[in-house]
Amino acid sequence: MLKFESFLFFLLAFFWVVIGSSQIAKYFQKIRLPLITGFLISGVIVGPFFLKLVSNKAIPNLQIINDFSLAYIAFAAGVELYMKEILSSIKSILWNTFGQLVVTFAVSVFLILLLAPVIPFLSDLSHNNVLAVAILTATIFIARSPSSAIAIMNEMRAKGRFTKTAISVTVIKDVLVILIFAICFSVANTLVEGVGFSYFLMVELFVELLATFGMGVLLAKVMGFLFSLKLHQYIKIAILLGFGYLTFPLSRYIHHLSQLYLPFEILIEPLLVCILVSFIIVNYSRQRIEFQTIVEKIGPAIYAAFFTLAGSMMSIDVLANAWKIALLFFFIRLIGMIGGSLLGGIIAGDPKLFRRIGWMPYVTQAGVSLALVMVVAESFPEWGNELATIIVAVIIVNQLIGPPLFKWAIKRVGENRNLAKDTYDNSHRVLIFGYENQSVALSYELIKNNWKVSVATRKPKDVVDEIPGVNMHYIPGIQAEELERLNLKRFDTMVLLHSDKGNYQITEWIYENIGKKVVIVRLSDRKNLKKFYDLGALVIDPSTAFVNLLQHFVRSPLATSLLMGMEPDKDTLDVTVADKSLFGMALRNLRLPLDVLILSVKRKGNIIITHGYTRLRKGDVLTVVGSLESLNKVSLQFESDDSTE
Repeated sequence: MLKFESFLFFLLAFFWVVIGSSQIAKYFQKIRLPLITGFLISGVIVGPFFLKLVSNKAIPNLQIINDFSLAYIAFAAGVELYMKEILSSIKSILWNTFGQLVVTFAVSVFLILLLAPVIPFLSDLSHNNVLAVAILTATIFIARSPSSAIAIMNEMRAKGRFTKTAISVTVIKDVLVILIFAICFSVANTLVEGVGFSYFLMVELFVELLATFGMGVLLAKVMGFLFSLKLHQYIKIAILLGFGYLTFPLSRYIHHLSQLYLPFEILIEPLLVCILVSFIIVNYSRQRIEFQTIVEKIGPAIYAAFFTLAGSMMSIDVLANAWKIALLFFFIRLIGMIGGSLLGGIIAGDPKLFRRIGWMPYVTQAGVSLALVMVVAESFPEWGNELATIIVAVIIVNQLIGPPLFKWAIKRVGENRNLAKDTYDNSHRVLIFGYENQSVALSYELIKNNWKVSVATRKPKDVVDEIPGVNMHYIPGIQAEELERLNLKRFDTMVLLHSDKGNYQITEWIYENIGKKVVIVRLSDRKNLKKFYDLGALVIDPSTAFVNLLQHFVRSPLATSLLMGMEPDKDTLDVTVADKSLFGMALRNLRLPLDVLILSVKRKGNIIITHGYTRLRKGDVLTVVGSLESLNKVSLQFESDDSTE
C-alpha cells in the first residue's frame, strides 16, 4: 500500500508540473520555437539538476507515463499512413525515402566507426559495443517528426509538390524506422552479448516480426470492435491509451515465455505493434475518422507529459562534458541527410532547387526519436544513458534549427499559401456597390471571416464615414469607364445594393466583359427577377426574404440557425476540388474532421445526388459545415498543389 501511495503521489505531483510546463512552453511559441522545445527545457528546469521538483527518486515511479506516451506516439504515426492519400504520390516519394534511409544510415554508421577513437565514451568500448552504438544511433538519426512537420505545414498553409513529398517521406520514414530499429536492436543485443552471427538469427528475427504483426492485427480487431460500440468518447480515449500501454507488459510476458519454453527469445517491438494497430484501423475499418479524431484530441496533453519527462531525465552533468560530441553527432546526421536528399532527388528527377534544399524538411526530430532513445537507455545500461543524453541534446539542436529551415524551404519553393492570399484567384475579395447601413454591417461580418472588403460609392467622400479595414472607392457613376477603372477582375464576389436599373447595368457589364463571377443582387421589383437570373446573378428579394427566413426557422430551426451563422464557432464553406490527389476519390474515403459534414456537391453548375461512393472530379464545389478550425483544415486540403508543377 505504501508503494502505491508513493506512486500516486509522484504521479499527481508530476501532472501539476506538466500544467506549469504547458504554460511556460507557450512563451517559446512567441519566439517562433516549437512547443516541444519548451516542454523539454521545462523538464530540464524542474529536473534533478535544477529545481528538483522531479527527483531521481520520482523518475522510476513515472515510467508508466513513458509507456503510455510511447504507445500514443506510435498510434499518431500510424494515423498519418492513410494509403488512399499516399498512393497518389507514392512514385514521387519512393526514391527520396530510399535516399534518406540508406544514405543517412550508411554515412552515420561509417562516420561514427571512423571517429570512435576520439569520442570519449566510445574509445573504451569493445569493437562489438561500438558497432552496436553506431547502428542504433544511425537508426535514430533516420527518424523525423511528423507532428512537427504537420504543425509547420498548417501554420504556413503549405501545399505543393515539395511539401507533399516532404510529409510523405517523413511519415513513411517514421514507420520504417520502427521496423529497422527492431532489426538493429536484435543485432545490437547479439553484438553486446558476444554471440556470433548465424543464419539462425535471421530466422529469429523473422519469427519476432511475425509475432509483432500477429499481435498488431489481433489488437486492431479488438480495438476496432470496441470503437464500433456506442461508448462515450472519454471511454474510447481510455481504451486507446489502455491498449497502447498493454502492448508493453504483453511483449515482456511473451519474451519471458519464450525464454522458458523456446530455444530462442522473442522480442516484440511494442511501438511497431501500435503503428500496425493504427494503420489497420485507419485503412481497413469504419472507425477511421473517430480514431483519428481521438488521436488528435489527446495529442497536446500526451506530448506535454512525455517531453517534460524526457527533459527531466536528461543527465545535464554528462551533457556539460559532452556538448562537443553532441555537436559532432548533429553534423554527422546532417551530412547523411544532405547526401540522401541529393541521391534521391537525382534518381527521382526532381528539380535542382528541390535537390539543393530537399534535406531541410527532415532536420527536426521529436517523438519517435526520443522514444527510441529511451528504449536504448533502458536496455543497455553500460553506455545507454550516455548515448541517450548526447542524442537528446542532438534532438534539441534539431528542434531549434529544423523548424526555421523547413519554413524557409517552403517559402523558397513558393508553397506558402499565406503569401498567395494577395493574388486575384481564390483570394476572398469582395466589392460592395453602395454605401448604407446594410453595406457597413455586411463589411464587418465579412472582415471577421477573413474577407478583403472594398466598397464603391457614388456619395462624396466628406459625407461618408470610413469603415475600418475596408478599401473605399469613390466613383462619380457606374458607367463602363468607371467599372473598367475599378478593375473588377481582381474581385471574386460583387454585392450590388443600388436600384434595379443600376444593378442590372453593373451585372450586364460583368457578364459581357469579365465572365463568371459571383454577383449578388438586392432586388427592388420582382418583375426584374428573370433578367438577373438570365445573367447568372444570385438574387435576394427583400419583400419575400424575411417570410422565407421565418418559415425556414419554423420548419428547421437548427439548420437555419447554422446557415445564418447564429451557432457559435460553426459556419459553412464552399470548397473547390483542385488537388489532383483528390480526383477520383470517393466521398467516404475523404479524411475530413469528425465535426465536418458535406451538405452538397455542385458539378458543372448542377447539384448532384451523392452517396459515400460518389467520386470527386476536378472543379466540383463542396458545401461543408463545421467548426471554424475544421473548415480551415478542409480549405487547405482541397486547394490546388500545382504551385511547383
